[in-house]
Amino acid sequence: MKAIAVLGSTGSIGTQTLEIAEEFPDRFRVVALTAGNNLDLLIEQIRRHSPEVVALADAGRVADLRQRLAALEPALQPRRLPEILGGGEGLCAVAAWPTAELVVTGIVGCAGLLPTLAAIRAGKDLALANKETLIAAGPVVLPELATSGSRLLPADSEHSAIFQCLQGTPWPDTARLSTGVPTPGLRRIQLTASGGAFRDWDPADLHKATVADATSHPNWSMGRKITVDSATLMNKGLEVIEAHYLFGLDYDHIEIVIHPQSIIHSMVELADSSVLAQLGWPDMKLPILSCLSWPERIDTPWRRLDLTAVGSLTFRDPDASRYPCMGLAYAAGRAGGTMPAVLNAANEQAVALFLEERIHFLDIPRLIEQACERHTADLTADPSLETVLEMDAWARRQVQEEAARVEPRLLHA
Repeated sequence: MKAIAVLGSTGSIGTQTLEIAEEFPDRFRVVALTAGNNLDLLIEQIRRHSPEVVALADAGRVADLRQRLAALEPALQPRRLPEILGGGEGLCAVAAWPTAELVVTGIVGCAGLLPTLAAIRAGKDLALANKETLIAAGPVVLPELATSGSRLLPADSEHSAIFQCLQGTPWPDTARLSTGVPTPGLRRIQLTASGGAFRDWDPADLHKATVADATSHPNWSMGRKITVDSATLMNKGLEVIEAHYLFGLDYDHIEIVIHPQSIIHSMVELADSSVLAQLGWPDMKLPILSCLSWPERIDTPWRRLDLTAVGSLTFRDPDASRYPCMGLAYAAGRAGGTMPAVLNAANEQAVALFLEERIHFLDIPRLIEQACERHTADLTADPSLETVLEMDAWARRQVQEEAARVEPRLLHA
């Protein structure tokens, strides 16, 4: 039985991970959880899984959680209440929890960077769903992985697909993953994208896009932030940068393909021109389970893929006029150093402002581009962790200040 820690247990990745643990109780045991503000759901997760330790991102809510759990203690007997921690130190302690064998990193955004590094430094294997760890801090994370011996398993659907396809090549394990060394025999990666909420819109109409429009994904059930990233295609741009760090290919050999059915989750072209693809229904449980069970495969009762029911699979090139964030991501990846951290932070801040209806949809790429342009002269090629975090904070301020300067009425006083 594999002992797992789940960072971000009340989010989309976290809840699906815990559903898998419940479905296969003889294979997985939940020993540690971290969460944000959804105490009601967290308490239910504690009741169902009896973890050894729990950490809240907001240390100020620890007392409230302890009080509410104490009221439940008779119902939890003979199981003990978990140890309760709080704040950044608490998150990092859970990530490095001694009994955990695999850490699922489901915290959204750059907030997951420090806990993920804590898990790596503790030598834990990782199911990486927090792509920002590599995007913002790839130059920092890769040496840490080499030192600790942690094995990194990609949990998002696209990189999981690539990893699974490569199991049939001369690269059968994680030994080369995230080393910066090109994967042997790998010529090209094709990341498939659904195209998001606006894939069939006329680009001339995007100025009308509302939050409700952008958060209505045609295929996947995901959190609001990543659903907006899908609508801008920034999620795929970020995945291009992540694929560069994971598999060692240069940006000219990592492509994005619009695939509206979301059945092929990504493809690899090998040196002999063979193309391998991983297929499945659009369900995040599949790549999560692949990480949890690796290197084994678990027999599941889940819905089997029926290609006759799908009918047809179609593909097209992404339209740069519809998805300007795609070009920004490629440019940031090629610039390297601290530029991907600035791109990622600017995007997080711009999307947050959009979700709060403080800016318009088309302001997202505009604000990101301005932050990246202003950073060009100060780019650091080989940053430290401290520099990455400084640039993350700087980019967020740049986006906030520019949004307020251009249209103060869009921002709360």
